[in-house]
Amino acid sequence: MPQENEHQEKLSLLSELVKLARVDGEVKESEFIFLYSIAKQLGVSSKEVKGIFDKYIDFEPPAFEFDRIVQLQRLVLLMNVDLEIDEKELYNIKNLGMKLGLHPLAVAEVLEVMHEYPNKMLPPERLISIFQTFHN
Repeated sequence: MPQENEHQEKLSLLSELVKLARVDGEVKESEFIFLYSIAKQLGVSSKEVKGIFDKYIDFEPPAFEFDRIVQLQRLVLLMNVDLEIDEKELYNIKNLGMKLGLHPLAVAEVLEVMHEYPNKMLPPERLISIFQTFHN
């Protein structure tokens, strides 16, 4: 059963990426490529990814904070893959950050400082340091 729960969590994470890709009204080719590359990393088949576009999947955030931060990074990367940032995408990422249980100020800082890096891709150590700043 743990493997099934883990697989369902992966589908849930991909579902949130699909929702973000759709928020501006269309899923661009660069976003499809990114989604499929993340799915491959997670061990999710192309067929299952196609199914995610057609059905609702309950959101199941990862149990560990590090995994939730990684998911936020994926969302930010997906938002930036088409080189266009829509206000709806920013709003969606902020809401997803809350659903992931991440500190809202840390998420806001990530979205602000991403502009300082090539391709808006924060180095992992910078990303982690932002979240460490907001720990009690």
